[in-house]
Amino acid sequence: QVQLVESGGGLVQAGGSLRLSCAASGRTFSSYPMGWFRQAPGKEREFVAGINWGGGTTYYADSVKGRFTISRDNAKNTVYLQMNSLKPEDTAVYYCAATNILGYSRIYSYDYEYNYWGQGTQVTVSS
Repeated sequence: QVQLVESGGGLVQAGGSLRLSCAASGRTFSSYPMGWFRQAPGKEREFVAGINWGGGTTYYADSVKGRFTISRDNAKNTVYLQMNSLKPEDTAVYYCAATNILGYSRIYSYDYEYNYWGQGTQVTVSS
C-alpha cells in the first residue's frame, strides 16, 4: 500500500512560481512511475507531467512544457513539480499519482493507469 500526500499549493500571481511536493509512504516507492494531474472547476482531470521510476525520463503535457519540471528524490520518497511562469489557466487542484500495475520503466499519462492517488492541493493563479 502506498499513501501520497501533496503540499505546496497556494495563491500566486501570474508569472510567479510554486513547487509542489508529493511525499509517499512505502518501501517500494522508488520502483513506481509517478505522475501529476490537475482538475479545474467544471473540467475533467488532465495529465500534467510524468516521470519513470529512476527519474531519468520525463514527459509533459503540451500546455506546461517548458514551464513545469517534474523530478523525484527516491531517497526522500518524494516527487516534485516545479511550476514557473504560472498562468491563470493553471488554476486547479493538483494531484500526484503512483502506479505499480504496469511496467516501471515507462511513463503513463492516463489516469486509469495509476492506482494510487493523493488528496490534492489547490493552486490558484491570479491575473
